[in-house]
Amino acid sequence: QVQLVESGGGLVQAGGSLRLSCAASGSIFRLNVMGWYRQAPGKQRELVALITTGGSTNYADSVKGRFTISRDVAKNTVYLQMNSLKPEDTAVYYCNADSITITTMRPGAYWGQGTQVTVSS
Repeated sequence: QVQLVESGGGLVQAGGSLRLSCAASGSIFRLNVMGWYRQAPGKQRELVALITTGGSTNYADSVKGRFTISRDVAKNTVYLQMNSLKPEDTAVYYCNADSITITTMRPGAYWGQGTQVTVSS
């Protein structure tokens, strides 16, 4: 089994930055794609960004140009650097991973517990 542990959430002012981390453990050789979802009350779950083992990335339109997903292969860790944060980014951010792929309609099989990001205006 795979375990995902997120960290790095917190409270920041609009325009500020945060970096989220997701450390994977267990049967990590099975993973192909890792990414980040977010969900705020009253809003649909949104796939924010993903990255493959080959380094290919994809981003939601709402975060393009502001967020960057990256990985440290040796540490089995994925990061989400969030710059120019807006109040609309306020949500619980969840790490997600799968052996094949990740989409909004098909989340990966493995989930982290989530980390709260709050952006004040």
